[in-house]
Order: sequence, then structure tokens, then C-alpha cells
Amino acid sequence: MRPNYDRRVSESSLAELLRARGLRLTAQRQLILQAVLDLGHATPEQVHTAVREVAAGVNITTIYRTLELLERLGLVTHTHLSHGSPTYHAAGEDQHVHLVCRECGAIDEMEPELLRPLADRLAREQGFRVDIGHVSFFGLCGRCGNGEQQ
Repeated sequence: MRPNYDRRVSESSLAELLRARGLRLTAQRQLILQAVLDLGHATPEQVHTAVREVAAGVNITTIYRTLELLERLGLVTHTHLSHGSPTYHAAGEDQHVHLVCRECGAIDEMEPELLRPLADRLAREQGFRVDIGHVSFFGLCGRCGNGEQQ
């Protein structure tokens, strides 16, 4: 299941956000943002691969710096879905829980309401606020687990 947020950001709205920070819109920034939106969930390396299909001269350092900038602007967010690089996805009002298959690497999303009772209890009893957008469950997807409960 994919979240409902818009996976396209207009060039003019990105330009406005950048100008408000004293920055300018570059082709590289636009390409990197669009790659994240198109890929859904992607590591910087995956973004780099996608961007290089269009602009071969973009290096991995530019990808990392731009992803950090886009996160500060509130356009993307990251989570850690493995021991490697962070995984970036479009920022939206709708948080979601990540379901990561250890076999095939598929990343599915689910509504956070499943965790709401636990999050509420932790807040009430421990004063701990769960960042649901960073919650990930690891296991086997229905395709790899043949639908069996693990």
C-alpha cells in the first residue's frame, strides 16, 4: 500500500521553497527530488543510479548534500531500513510503518493506526513519544513466506 501524498512537486513550488532559504533551483536538485518521488523508497545510491540515467555528471556527494537539503525543506524524510544507508521517501502528513522483507528486500507500507494503541500507551505510561515514521518491521513478505505465518 502506498501513502496518499503527492509524488510530484512542481518546479515552481520547489523554486519558491529554495528562494525562501536564499537558494536557487538547479537541475540537479530537481532531478534528485524527482528520483526520490518516483522511486518511492530509495537509498542515496539508488537515487544516484536513477539520476545518472539523466545526468551522468552528478556525483554521490551531490546526492547526499541535496537529500539533506530536501529533508531540511520538509520535502523528503529518511528512515533506516537496514544496516546500510538511510532510505529516503517523500515527506507527507501521513506517517506510515515500513514492512521490510528480509528475503527479497521489498518495502511495503501500512497505516500507523495499528501502532496507535502502543504509541498512546508508551506516551501515557513512559512519557515516550514514538516517531511512527521511523518504525520498521522486518520479516518475510507474503510472496517470500508463501503466505505462512512466521
